Amino acid sequence: MEDKDMTEQTTATPLLSQLLTSWITGEESEGFPLANLANAAAILYENLATVNWAGFYLYDHEQDELILGPFLGKPAVVRIKPGSGVVGQAYESQETITVDDVHQHAGHIACDSASNAEIVVPLTRENGEKIGVIDIDSITFNRFTDQDKADLEHFAQTLLPYI
Repeated sequence: MEDKDMTEQTTATPLLSQLLTSWITGEESEGFPLANLANAAAILYENLATVNWAGFYLYDHEQDELILGPFLGKPAVVRIKPGSGVVGQAYESQETITVDDVHQHAGHIACDSASNAEIVVPLTRENGEKIGVIDIDSITFNRFTDQDKADLEHFAQTLLPYI
């Protein structure tokens, strides 16, 4: 695969779900949710241009918090309350949130000062069970398009049966 900064999103993004499925079935990892989340984070991080953080926050019922899951990037906040920051807001609303400039977003939780844009996609099973979110940060302002949103929502749906 090309260097992630050189990969055009229009060619890489539609392939994300295919890459995920190919990797999981090729590794025969269908029954290993943590491994699948880790590889999913790597697929996102390596195949989306100008991304500096990609990973998951998973809901913990006992704590009533989103807990940091597998990711690539700089160390991150471990616990986020539903409704707090972009991660908590997307989890609570169950809608994908795209932020063009995180420095202007009320309540943004900063982990990496180089991050300028963010997209957070809820992970929710067909029965309504809220699993958590996919969280992706970019160094580029206005990084995430409507096509990215659609492709990442598809990626989330592709991942759900494997976690």
